[in-house]
Amino acid sequence: MSNIPGIVLNEDDSHYFSTRAGQILDKEKVASFVDQYADTQVDRLVFNPNCMRTSYGSQVWDPIWLNYDPDGPDNQSFFDGSPVTAEWARKWVHTAWKLDHDSIDPYAVWIDRAREHGISPWISMRMNDVHCVDDEKSFIHSEFWRNNPQFRRVTYDFMEWTDKAFDYGHQEVREYHLALVREYAQKWDMDGLELDWMRFGFHFKPGHEQNGCELLTEFTRTVRSILNEAEKRVGHSIKLSARVPSRPQTAIGLGMDAIRWAKEGLIDSLVITPFWATAETDMPIELWKMLLGGTGVELAAGFEILLRPYPAYSVNHSNSLETARGMAASFIGRGCDKIYLFNYMDSETTLDAPEFYKALLKEIGSQETIENKPRRHVITYSDTWAVGQPRAYALPIQVPTGARQAFRIHIGPKPNNMGVEIVIGLLEGSDDLEVRCNGELCQALGETQLPMPAPDCTTYVYVAKKCSVNNGYNAIEVQTKNDISIVWVEIRIKQE
Repeated sequence: MSNIPGIVLNEDDSHYFSTRAGQILDKEKVASFVDQYADTQVDRLVFNPNCMRTSYGSQVWDPIWLNYDPDGPDNQSFFDGSPVTAEWARKWVHTAWKLDHDSIDPYAVWIDRAREHGISPWISMRMNDVHCVDDEKSFIHSEFWRNNPQFRRVTYDFMEWTDKAFDYGHQEVREYHLALVREYAQKWDMDGLELDWMRFGFHFKPGHEQNGCELLTEFTRTVRSILNEAEKRVGHSIKLSARVPSRPQTAIGLGMDAIRWAKEGLIDSLVITPFWATAETDMPIELWKMLLGGTGVELAAGFEILLRPYPAYSVNHSNSLETARGMAASFIGRGCDKIYLFNYMDSETTLDAPEFYKALLKEIGSQETIENKPRRHVITYSDTWAVGQPRAYALPIQVPTGARQAFRIHIGPKPNNMGVEIVIGLLEGSDDLEVRCNGELCQALGETQLPMPAPDCTTYVYVAKKCSVNNGYNAIEVQTKNDISIVWVEIRIKQE
């Protein structure tokens, strides 16, 4: 199994500190955090030290504890206006402060321990994090952001968080972020740096994204040159990666010309991903591979933790082991080079059934370890679009009496010795349906109750003939004898 794609796992800037609060943290205790990823398919750990502030004692950006009184009460003014609970916030801030106070650099410690386990250690930089900007008093915001509202994307209105993101059209903004890149390159002996452009994905004033492509390409050239200098110090190559939207036209439309970065030799790896609202089960892997052809750039398929069928869906489902297997089987089958996990940490932000976390890390990085295990392939949607770009969603959809509605679902390799079911979720209407898989009529079994993630609607199951199931895409057709509203569609592969 030496040629398996493997798993890249992103550890965010707050999770460790908030979940280890109150523990006695010496260097060995901090290092032991990495041990859980030994003997799994995780071969790259990507540690994220920043949002608007840093979770270490930065000399160029505000550390998360700036203006915090470690001896003060929980209701100190530092936490005024915080849209998150002061208890959680203090756990993060105090733990990070205490490690710095004790001269423990967790990122340096994790880098060393990762290498001991044969895991490649990377650092990830969030390029435009705007958590909680609806409250400008929140402790999470930098003084540079607070004091320079003229550098924001939208200065004339506020409708959503990304309106208050930095506008990289300003040289001051680019230089401010390059300062942190330089500090990262000087501070840590990392195998690679990831520029996370998907936190939060919008980096230019609306209508200025075309010129933004030039600016971000030049920015990436500068980062590459910074890493080239750092290589002389550490004595080995330092790779560069970028996290961008799932579809090339959206990436370009938001100023991220990732294919150009690849063709210029600026990046070594590219992560395509949704933003947050849902895992995207039908990302165009083949198109990206074609566009990257000849560059040698690795393509990683990004998983988000949530799973929703459409934007207005009200339930925050998390992926299960079975839905994660489904995505991995599809993406590996389509040619991705890595599976990339974002918001799949060891607690809090993880699977709803955390007892399956270890199995997730041991299975989804290889087609061999997914094969002959139950998996689910659920229709979701793209949650990131360029400004003004028309948005397309398969669900929900109203199907009138007598009409036929088609869906397509990619499943990766056709399963062997497994049953295949089609699940249709209806918000309105009955199960008086004919369901076909690639033109072949399926057997109706009636109403069913799915395991989590379970849609908040009535679901019906139909058995597909094995001979009708394809490798890759499968066309699911639903014909109705009465008006129906379809809100959930999946192919479920299970033990017979």
